[in-house]
Amino acid sequence: MKFKTARRLASVALVGSFVVAALPVMSTVSGAAGVSNSSFNTKFSTMASLKSLAAKGKGSIAVILPDTVSSTRYTEFDAPYLKKAFLAAGLKSNQFIIQNAQGSTTTQYTDAQADITKGAKVLLVDALDSTTGAQIETYAKAHGVKVIDYDRLVLGGSREYYVSFNNVAVGSLIGSGMTSCIKAWHVKSPLVYEMKGDPTDNNATLFYQGYSKVLAKAGYSVAKKNLIVQGTGTWTPNTALTDFQGVYTANPKVNAVVTPNDENAAPIISYLQSKGLKPKTIPFTGQDATLTGFQNIIAGYQCGTVYKPIWLEAQAAAALAVYLRAGVTPPKSLVNGTTPDTSATSAALKNVPSVLLKATWVTAATVQKTVIADKVIEASQLCTNTAPNVRRRRCCCPCAA
Repeated sequence: MKFKTARRLASVALVGSFVVAALPVMSTVSGAAGVSNSSFNTKFSTMASLKSLAAKGKGSIAVILPDTVSSTRYTEFDAPYLKKAFLAAGLKSNQFIIQNAQGSTTTQYTDAQADITKGAKVLLVDALDSTTGAQIETYAKAHGVKVIDYDRLVLGGSREYYVSFNNVAVGSLIGSGMTSCIKAWHVKSPLVYEMKGDPTDNNATLFYQGYSKVLAKAGYSVAKKNLIVQGTGTWTPNTALTDFQGVYTANPKVNAVVTPNDENAAPIISYLQSKGLKPKTIPFTGQDATLTGFQNIIAGYQCGTVYKPIWLEAQAAAALAVYLRAGVTPPKSLVNGTTPDTSATSAALKNVPSVLLKATWVTAATVQKTVIADKVIEASQLCTNTAPNVRRRRCCCPCAA
């Protein structure tokens, strides 16, 4: 979940060369009674109540996801769940498109231009960085196209809505997970290495706010010499490993690592395993509820992970897009808050209408009643020949030896 460093994009002249499409007038008709941010479920049945709005709307909805490196979630969860949500809402397959920029800011921008040219009326964008996101939103607004920031807020942008989780709360879950794990694993004289996500990703900033506050409250600080905070942060796993190796070489007594997602934790855990790391000795944290993350959790190398139900986020975003495509104002039961844009270019853009969803901290003890119950991961996937330590655990696996 990251923003890549922005590449320079050619500026786009927005005057004189074309006629600007008029922004559609938003109806206040509720459209789909009962649709709220808490009404979605794993069967996607709530989406059917949006079929009348889908029939009313004009043009298409374009989704542009960021990459496949920062998290496997975009291919494993977001893309298929968004497709399922749109179809369940009554859209035809030619009325939406789901793309991935593959880490290229240029691709993300040109995809947005092409989508608008082909008739997209709503863009759902998880921007690689705020510079690119703001350029996309400026271009979209000039063409009468509405934009929803998906998962990450574009700072200094001009989108209409934002759909994500409460990301400071996500960070707090990571921090609480670490402090609980230090106690549960009986870590003596903890020396915590606090890692960060990419600084160009506003979510990474919010996560850090959450877990750094929890750790500070628990008594961890650089001044007390029980906390190390180094590096600018990254969402590239190999870079996270390099950062860790540098810190660990200089501080071999590091025995707890706050990693902001599963992907960053995985190569570090593998590296330490090659050095003889035993289960439940050095706790790691995570986020995104990935298969690798859960294998590390069940095997005793990672404390837990923040589970953000992507099926919930995808449905909320798809529902919001269907409302906007139909020219209908979304109900307050769906849009449940606002998010501050600290780089807003005007007073009207400072507080972004938002759908803010709730995440959950999941451990080996709770995996059965969360991600397995939600069918995000099958129990059999956690028990593989490539994860022998998992096979010996009976917390959730039917294939345990």
